[in-house]
Amino acid sequence: MAGRGKSGGRGWPGSTVGNLERFFIHSEAECPYGMDTDAIYHQAIFGQLTDEAMGEFLVRGYRRNGNCIYTMHCRNCDACVPIRLRAGNFRPNRNQRRIWKKNQDVAVEVAPLTMSRENVSLLQRFLSTRFPEGRSSAESYYSGFFITSIARCFEIRYRVDGNLLGVAIVDAAPNWMNAVYYFFDPEQSWRSPGTLNILTLNHICKTQKIECLYLGYWIDGHASMSYKAAFRPHELLLDGLWQEQL
Repeated sequence: MAGRGKSGGRGWPGSTVGNLERFFIHSEAECPYGMDTDAIYHQAIFGQLTDEAMGEFLVRGYRRNGNCIYTMHCRNCDACVPIRLRAGNFRPNRNQRRIWKKNQDVAVEVAPLTMSRENVSLLQRFLSTRFPEGRSSAESYYSGFFITSIARCFEIRYRVDGNLLGVAIVDAAPNWMNAVYYFFDPEQSWRSPGTLNILTLNHICKTQKIECLYLGYWIDGHASMSYKAAFRPHELLLDGLWQEQL
């Protein structure tokens, strides 16, 4: 996957990202996506960022993990490609329209981020199914990954007959929305809840006139991430530029 280039703070003198570059360090760890090479996180921890600063980090391909802002600087690997939608441009395909229609019984709630017993229980079931080796607990995900003072963060809850189907952890500002994480009831996989979540987030962005919806990383051929590319047109950050993929 050569030629995609690295995202990051270098090359933007005078920008917020460039001015804060001195606070970033490299941290090496096992690749969370199963690649053969170790992951190198270019990261820094901040107390609070303005909407404009957070938006600039997102434009440059950064992601959020708790109060940590990071991007990938891995050796000999550029598989992680930032992906986003422009809410007004997205057009659902036939399968996405079918998923939207079959989930009309799902109620959507927008609420403050809540580490409730109900949420933690559902997240633990999700993690136990997706990651049976049990490396992280639901409590550690909330305390280390979700809860933040950097950005305005909230959650979107999906319910069927009052029962919790899924929860999306989301950051947002007037001109951008950042999809941080989504977990759902593994027994409801037949609903295609991941696709339903992106369709809902895009719908919220469109109705609220929020321009860009950031979906995190896309990895070509990765089973749990490749579905993001089905949302078209989308944009990929390639060689430092957001390029539309029809």
